[in-house]
Amino acid sequence: MRHNKKINHLGRTSSHRQAMLSNMASSLIKHKRIFTTTAKAKALRKYVEPLVTKSKEDTTHSRRIVFSLLQDKHAVTELFSVVSQKVGDRPGGYTRIIKTGNRLGDNAAMCFIELVDFNENMLKDARKTVGKTRRSRRKSTGGATATVVAAKPATSDGSAEEIKTVVPEETTPTQEADPETTKEPNTEVIVSEEQPAVGETNEKTKSE
Repeated sequence: MRHNKKINHLGRTSSHRQAMLSNMASSLIKHKRIFTTTAKAKALRKYVEPLVTKSKEDTTHSRRIVFSLLQDKHAVTELFSVVSQKVGDRPGGYTRIIKTGNRLGDNAAMCFIELVDFNENMLKDARKTVGKTRRSRRKSTGGATATVVAAKPATSDGSAEEIKTVVPEETTPTQEADPETTKEPNTEVIVSEEQPAVGETNEKTKSE
């Protein structure tokens, strides 16, 4: 059972692991994207995102804390001058992990880890999907007529004309029918054969 095993040691000692994560964080801040294994990327995400949050407050104290972890003044300058301006409005979630499959040699899971706001292609796709949202129109239930306006192409003098078409709306099935206009079907029965008189029927019965 792996109780209380929240840290992935990555097969390294504590000092080796801290040095590796520090170097990877500096590379991610400088290049905005690095290629590594999935296990290292997940460990790096927990290491670098608190540093990006710290960079939102540009003070000497914040810079000294970040420098104590990165040990790279160029990465600290890039973080506080460029990255913090880009992610200023984002409340966390600064990195994205994109899995790319397994490595050929040892079959290790590989991925890209990148800063979200520096991937222009993903940002363009997100803007396009937001712009394509549509809302369905509801049909009006009132009895008013709908007016459709269609514009003609511009004439020779440059003025455009409009054509208004009045489209009556269909009556709803709940409307009551007018009793005067409705007619009852013809219920008369026509008898083609003539019925004999009462006296004739009596004589026929006596003779029989």
